[in-house]
Amino acid sequence: MVHIVEGFEGEVCILESGGNLRNIPRSQVDPSAKPGDVVEWDGEKWVPNKQETERRTRQIHALMEEVWEEE
Repeated sequence: MVHIVEGFEGEVCILESGGNLRNIPRSQVDPSAKPGDVVEWDGEKWVPNKQETERRTRQIHALMEEVWEEE
């Protein structure tokens, strides 16, 4: 299941998955993670998946271009 970092509030990281938000301790998230990153649980921490984050970013940009495309 895909988890996306929505943001950080103090010592809490907010993850979104399937439309549901989940608060987890920031200590369980790799320090390199930033909002918008796709993260995976590696057994110890939530770590960014760079390939999935890049794929998701490309997909979002493509959708935005479709919406804002001039006719």
